[in-house]
Amino acid sequence: MAISEVMEESAPAENLLGSAKDHLRAFIERIERLEEEKAALAEDIREVYAEAKGTGFDTKALRTIIRLRKLEDHERMEQEALLATYMHALGMIGGLESQ
Repeated sequence: MAISEVMEESAPAENLLGSAKDHLRAFIERIERLEEEKAALAEDIREVYAEAKGTGFDTKALRTIIRLRKLEDHERMEQEALLATYMHALGMIGGLESQ
């Protein structure tokens, strides 16, 4: 359904009270500003990763560390234990050969 069809079927915009229109516009503008800030921050983060890579750091490892640092200690330990269990089962650690 096209926007014009929706507009024909719904109440006209004039039915919104002045303060409701103002609130709606304010919310939209705040969201747009935040989206712009988010894009700028994402670009800043990309630049930091590029700088780290240029210095010789592995960005994949950095991203993993960042992800792990966001976890609670017990969550991180659970993930590490599960990973070790799977790796052990596949013979990747513990001196076992793969089956």
